[in-house]
Amino acid sequence: MKKIFAIILAAICLAACDLNERPYGFYSEESFYKTEADAQAATMYIYDAINYIEYSRAIVFLGGMNTDELYPKGDAAASTKDLDAWTTENFKRNVALGNFFKYSYITINRANAVIENVPGMDMDQGLINRYTGEAYFMRAYSYFNLARNFGRVPIHKKVVATLDDTAAGLAESLDELWNFIISDLEEAIRLLPYFAKPETGRVDKAAAQGLLAKSYLYLASAKANGVAQYRDMSFNVDDYYSKAVQYAGQVVDNPEQTTYHFDPDLMHIFDVEYPDGPEHIFIMSMDRTGDGEGQYSKISKMYIPYISGGTVYLKQGDKDEYIPTHDGWSEYKTEDSFYESFEEGDLRRDWLMCTEAYDAAGNVVWTYKKGNDATYPFCRKFVDPKFSGDKTSTKPYLMRFSDIALVYAEAAGPTDKAYELVNYIRNRAGLGNLPPGLSVDQFRNQVIMERIYELAFEGNITYDMRRTGTLHTVKALAEQGITSDDDIVFYPIPASETDLNPNIK
Repeated sequence: MKKIFAIILAAICLAACDLNERPYGFYSEESFYKTEADAQAATMYIYDAINYIEYSRAIVFLGGMNTDELYPKGDAAASTKDLDAWTTENFKRNVALGNFFKYSYITINRANAVIENVPGMDMDQGLINRYTGEAYFMRAYSYFNLARNFGRVPIHKKVVATLDDTAAGLAESLDELWNFIISDLEEAIRLLPYFAKPETGRVDKAAAQGLLAKSYLYLASAKANGVAQYRDMSFNVDDYYSKAVQYAGQVVDNPEQTTYHFDPDLMHIFDVEYPDGPEHIFIMSMDRTGDGEGQYSKISKMYIPYISGGTVYLKQGDKDEYIPTHDGWSEYKTEDSFYESFEEGDLRRDWLMCTEAYDAAGNVVWTYKKGNDATYPFCRKFVDPKFSGDKTSTKPYLMRFSDIALVYAEAAGPTDKAYELVNYIRNRAGLGNLPPGLSVDQFRNQVIMERIYELAFEGNITYDMRRTGTLHTVKALAEQGITSDDDIVFYPIPASETDLNPNIK
């Protein structure tokens, strides 16, 4: 009997890593995909791949560490330092890039297994649609991130079942790759329901609509700004801006979508006890009770400085209230210039970044001092007052309602609805409205700036700079004399892939 082998660990089946690695996670049609529990387990296994620390930390390395938002500590891993300093000659062998590439394809292979097997199962059609829709989303999500970082990559539409299957060549063009992403998201939208309430770690129709809107905006703005390779794509810029408005509107201006909306309380958005808050369209599932890192999180340790070797306390906004946290490892340091670039009175700086830490009695035990490398204003979006040693329930924010609201606003330009959305975000942060009467270009530039501060430390800034053709303005690149984005629009395909795949040129 023919067997469909879903080779779960793409580390061996995608030629993106050491082929001597021990394979595990095999299953066949005789032993799996028999029950509803099997289908659900296979679907959850897709999400599990992005929880690996090598992937979850790469969200920061590739989305912020390589800009003037963050910088690494002095004894950070060489791969992290190379990304921060844009040491391009080392990128082919960069461990962080190789891991991100590898785990993206692990996710893709697991998604393909669900797409191939679940639709033929004898079970409730609604569940079949949901699980298959989640798989289409996660396949698209992985290719979305690969495309933004590496450009043309191999497209795997089926489970990798033999060694020969690992030798796929690159997509023929960016058009082919992005059209595949768009097609998967359209299918996910067709299959997925809206959640009645957010479900931590999983996605619904709104997530697929949001990611499709982000895809259309990314492409439209990249081509409009003349970014290398995107400027040669075949679509019409205005059409894609309109598509971004259409799909973002289905999230932010749709009476059928009632699950996600603005959270009026800025601090509540980042309260670790409320991962199912109304802002969280897609958030990783990590809990302090997990057995291994990835099941639990150490994200807070990465942002917080080493302070006293024990528990410290952080002030809660403008309240006379303090919450406990461990101190940290100073892995992700905020650039002084980024902290100083916020508007005066911006609560996203004053409340969500810390310049002081306290003891239990409210006495200051640590203070940020500009120019002192041992101190820096640190991000407190990732804090767990109920931490257990190094274990926390802090989670990466993969898609927030505010993100999609800003996608809508940027794509639409200065319409009444766009102004309303941006002004809500600014007012929540304690700032005034945008000036009325802005031109389309002026308004879009304002929205892009708003994204920088609203989505700070969430792994977005690099991509917004890349699609607007401004990445070369990063200090490290300017110091190297790189004055154009043409040479840095994509990272090279990792050598761990090209060394083993002769079809990647």
